[in-house]
Amino acid sequence: MDDRKLDVLRAIVSDYVSSREPVGSKALVERHQLGVSPATIRNDMAVLEEEGYITQPHTSAGRIPTDKGYRLFVDRLGEVKPLSAAEKRAIQAFMAGAIDVEDIVTRTVRLLAQLTQQVAIVQYPTSSAAVVKHVELVSLNVDRALVVLITSSGRVEQRVIELPAHTEEQLAQVRQRVNAAIVDHAPSSAAERLQHAVDDVTPDQRGPVATVVATLLEILATDPGNRIVVAGVPNLTRYGMNFELSIQPVVEALEEQVVLLRLLGESAVDDVTVRIGQENPYEPLRATSLVTSTYGDPGDTWAHLGVVGPTRMDYPSTIASVRAVARYVGRFLSEG
Repeated sequence: MDDRKLDVLRAIVSDYVSSREPVGSKALVERHQLGVSPATIRNDMAVLEEEGYITQPHTSAGRIPTDKGYRLFVDRLGEVKPLSAAEKRAIQAFMAGAIDVEDIVTRTVRLLAQLTQQVAIVQYPTSSAAVVKHVELVSLNVDRALVVLITSSGRVEQRVIELPAHTEEQLAQVRQRVNAAIVDHAPSSAAERLQHAVDDVTPDQRGPVATVVATLLEILATDPGNRIVVAGVPNLTRYGMNFELSIQPVVEALEEQVVLLRLLGESAVDDVTVRIGQENPYEPLRATSLVTSTYGDPGDTWAHLGVVGPTRMDYPSTIASVRAVARYVGRFLSEG
């Protein structure tokens, strides 16, 4: 495609995203300095339509981009709109004070939804290098206790267990036994070592140790990377009646963790991946675009994040926001 037709396509995408109305040749002449006559613009639009980059939704209406048109627009982006200094400060302020992985993920998904005004999706990070740092047991009352598992990646898991008639001395003995068995071991080897933690215990310890060990095995078997957090679903209602007609299947798809994990898993490492409309493998999301990226270090603690919105989204700004948040959260994790 020659540069002039590409400029016309860019102008149509820009106007349609901002106005949400089909774009006519007269509007292009009035709003953009394209340097050619209205007749030339009409001819270029006819060619773009014939080649499938734009379409006419209604007779006598203007034109709107197709999925193919959006794809060419994204592929030919000269530069991604940089975040302003204020936006960068807002990201830093929003993330400041995060105390653990749970808090980081919660803040990240809210931040991404606010920045892009889309639906944000964030996967919990997994760490290939994580080890158990500490197991804590806290008495809640005479019959119940709290088990807390902390890993080197910042993961904190808690479970309330039934431990009838326990004493502080019993808890201290169990705590010492399980910490001696699994601290500084990876979750997989820690689980194996826990299997033997019940061996050679006195009869009065066997019940409490077995209960705590069973709870820790359950925690260790849970992969945090299989968890997805979603925020900003109400943002779907911002995009007019045509999109509202297809909101319900999109909302239902966003509740399918397995679907979101698969879509996020196709993100490019150290870059932003954009899938537009029919490029999405999952049919209910083919009225949307997904802009995704990875965060963290693939050799250590890392995961995926992104946004879902209508194909009529502000791609330069959305790509910039997703990229910036991914890089900032990655640095935050590595420094933490």
